[in-house]
Amino acid sequence: MSDAIPTPSATQPVSMPDSEKLYDVIIIGAGFAGLSAAMQLARARKQICIIDAGLPRNRFAAASHGFFGLDGKSPDEISRLAIGQIRAYPTVSIVHGMAKAASRLEPDAAGTGNEDNNRFKVSLDDGRRFQARRLILATGVVDTLPDIPGLMPRWGKTVLHCPYCHGYEVRDRALGVLATGPMSNHQAMMIPDWGPTTFFTQGKYEPEPEIRAQMDARGITIEQSPIVELIGAAPDLEAVKLADGRSMPIQALFAGPTVSMTNPLSEMLGCAFEEGIAGPFIKVDASQETSIPGVFAAGDAATARHNATLASAAGVLAGVGAHQSLIFS
Repeated sequence: MSDAIPTPSATQPVSMPDSEKLYDVIIIGAGFAGLSAAMQLARARKQICIIDAGLPRNRFAAASHGFFGLDGKSPDEISRLAIGQIRAYPTVSIVHGMAKAASRLEPDAAGTGNEDNNRFKVSLDDGRRFQARRLILATGVVDTLPDIPGLMPRWGKTVLHCPYCHGYEVRDRALGVLATGPMSNHQAMMIPDWGPTTFFTQGKYEPEPEIRAQMDARGITIEQSPIVELIGAAPDLEAVKLADGRSMPIQALFAGPTVSMTNPLSEMLGCAFEEGIAGPFIKVDASQETSIPGVFAAGDAATARHNATLASAAGVLAGVGAHQSLIFS
């Protein structure tokens, strides 16, 4: 007879959300960061509630690459697999809905001052409300791209952000880099490892002489005439049309978007921010706790470096951090 502890069965019913219950942790966002946090807390047998609107940042991508053991699977497939596994733990509740407000409740005046008085309330757009002793914000970010015809219909397919995520799939094609900010120079320097590269300055982000010399050494073509349209049957890309009337064959275009929070929850809670190269992100410490005690954040909303594996790792840290804060507060 084996004395091994049995793994939770996927056939076990998931806990039903309870608006009257005080959860240990509410996790807002069921992307790679949120689900990674949830797994740690579920295995610690904490009562958790996952709230998700079903609009992940990576929904535009057909596949997620570079994620150890899951390379090439779609983000949706990875999430469904993870949710199926998390549902096996009986202390997990999952709520589909859009969180629109979050606040810290005032401590009970009758308290002794020794107990953990953290209480947070999260309100959904349909009127439901949930409370917990800790919050994990894994809400992700929203991408904003230049207003160029043909850009958005190709986002995540042939208009790309991360070469480590998608560069191999467009290797050896005619590649372009659309300058969207000062750091586009850095992005352009990487892309020749995947294919012949043209850097489109858009007439705004001309490289300094030293950077230009480095680009020349990398074989990068520099084009000053701005891209005004993408050509081809989307999501495929055949060429870009330039402001001077020329068309240039390009089969994949890298562009760094600016980012913003998907919702105002972190601002409502009073979390401090830091400024990243693409936009602000929530300031966290080594355990992913924000400037507000009891509120943790993980994933793209809490870092300047956006990558699926990094988001998952940050989610693990946030889950462990939230768990330990419940013990040692």
